[in-house]
Amino acid sequence: MHTKQSRIVHFLQFIFIVLSAFAVGYLLEFSQMNSIINTNMILFKTNVKPYLLTVLILFLLYLGFYGIFNRFFYATAGFYVLFGIYVIVNWLKVKYRSEPVLPTDLLMLTNTKQLLSMVTWKIVILVVVALVVGIAICIFLEKLFSHELMRFNPVIRIIFIILAIFSIAGFYNVNREGSWSNRFMTSLGYSNFTPNISMTAQSNGPLLTFLGNMHVDIMDKPSDYSPQTMKKIVNKYQNVADKINKKRPNNNLDKQTLIYVLSESFSNPSRVPNIKLNEDPTPNINKIKSENTSGLMLSSGYGGGTANMEYMTFTGLAFNQFSKSLQSPYTQLVVKQKHPLNIVNDFENSAAIHPYYSNFYDRDKVYDKFGLQSFRTLDSKGKLALKYKDTSGSSEFVNDESSYKDTLWQVNQVKGGQFISLVTMQNHMPYNMSYPDNQFKATGTATSLLLQAGTYSKGLNITDGATKTFLDKLDAIKKPITVVWYGDHLPGIYDKNSMEKYNVVQHETDYFIYSNKYAL
Repeated sequence: MHTKQSRIVHFLQFIFIVLSAFAVGYLLEFSQMNSIINTNMILFKTNVKPYLLTVLILFLLYLGFYGIFNRFFYATAGFYVLFGIYVIVNWLKVKYRSEPVLPTDLLMLTNTKQLLSMVTWKIVILVVVALVVGIAICIFLEKLFSHELMRFNPVIRIIFIILAIFSIAGFYNVNREGSWSNRFMTSLGYSNFTPNISMTAQSNGPLLTFLGNMHVDIMDKPSDYSPQTMKKIVNKYQNVADKINKKRPNNNLDKQTLIYVLSESFSNPSRVPNIKLNEDPTPNINKIKSENTSGLMLSSGYGGGTANMEYMTFTGLAFNQFSKSLQSPYTQLVVKQKHPLNIVNDFENSAAIHPYYSNFYDRDKVYDKFGLQSFRTLDSKGKLALKYKDTSGSSEFVNDESSYKDTLWQVNQVKGGQFISLVTMQNHMPYNMSYPDNQFKATGTATSLLLQAGTYSKGLNITDGATKTFLDKLDAIKKPITVVWYGDHLPGIYDKNSMEKYNVVQHETDYFIYSNKYAL
C-alpha cells in the first residue's frame, strides 16, 4: 500500500524503533545504578557519548531482528524479550553481587535450573507472565496490522543482519590497546581498565561493558619476561622455602592430610558498618582464630565469585595478575589448559567434595584438569555419591555438618597423606528461608533485608558449631592433618551501604590455618 497513510505508518515504525533503543539503553543503565537520579546524571551529563553509542547498537540489533523475521511485531517481540531478560538479570546480579552481566555468565546457562532456585519464585513468575503476555500481544498486533507494516526484500534484510553482527563484532579487540576499535571507543570515553568492573559498567553502560569483555587476553606479557627471569624467581623462593621448612618436624607435604575448606559466604557481620546483631554468631571460630594462624583476607568478589577465590587458593595466582577481561579463570582459562600447575600436583592422593551440582563453574572439567582423583557432588552416583545430604531448617542446601561428615569419611579412606578440597553450600544465597529457634536479630541501616541478615547470621552460627565439632574429630585421628579454612566472600545483602565508601571492609573474609596435634 503506497499511500500517504502507509508512509506515515512506516515513519512511526522508524520512530518506535529509535525510541525503543533509547528506552532500553536507559533501562540497562538503571539496572546498573538502581537510581533514577544517578542514571540521568550519567546518561545526560557525564557520559552522553557511551549512551548514544549504546543506543546506536541497540538500534542496529533491532534492525537485525527485523531482518531475521521481516515482521515488525515479531522483531519487536524478539528485541524486547532479549533485552527485557537482560535488564532483569543485570539488575539482580548487581543487587546480589555488585557486578554486571558478563559474557562468562552465558556459560552458566547450562545451570539454568540451579540459578532459578536462587531467585524467588515471585520474580520468576512475574517475568514469565510478562514475557508471555508481551509475546501474545505482538503476535496479535502482527496479524492485525501486518499488511500495513514495512516488509523488506532479501538484500535489505541481509544488510540489516550484517549491520547487527558488525555492531557486536566491532568490540572483539576493543580492550587491546592500539587497535582501531580501542582508539575509537576511548575517544568516546570508554574505559575497561578501572579496578572495579561495576564502576566500568556504570560509566560505559552494561551493554558496552558486556561487549567489551567478549574477547579475553589472559595476561599481559611483562617487559622483562624470559626463561632466565622465571628461573631466577623460582630459585629465590625455593631457597626461602628450604630455610623455612628445614626445622619443621612434618616437612614432607605429601605425607600430611591437607584439607582446604571454602566456607560459602562466610564473613562475620560484626565487621560490616551500620549493622548490629543481638548476639555474636561465631564464638567458636573466633576462639579458633585467636589460638591459631588466622586473620582476614581480601576477597575479589562480593556476593559471588566463589570459583575465582577457589582458583587462587589452588594455584597461588592472584586474580589481579590477569587481564581485566578475564573474569572467570575456571571457565575461561583452566578448561583450555593441558596441565595447570596447582596444589594437587604435590600429592599422590586427592579428592574434592562439593554438595551441589558438578558442572557449576565447570568444576567437573576443572577438577579433572587439576588432577583430582575423585569428585563427590549432589549429582554424583555409585561409589562417588555423597554419604550425607542433610539440610537445616527450610534451606534446600546441604548443611555444613553433612559436608564435614563426608570430609571425615574421605580422610579415613587413605592411610597416608592426601589433599582434600571441600566447598560448602549451606550459607549460599538466598536467605529468605527460615531456621527453627533463630535467636538472631539484625538492626541498622546497612541493609533493607534485616530479616535475611538475621537468617544469614543463624546460618553462620550453625557453621560455627559444626566447624568446632569437625576440628575436634580431626584431633582424634592419629595422623598429621592441616586445615586451611576460609570464607570466599560476603553475602550480597548489604544493599544500603556504599560500596565506594566501604569497599575494603565489604570484601574482608575470615580465615584460619589449623593443625591437629599430630601435625605439630
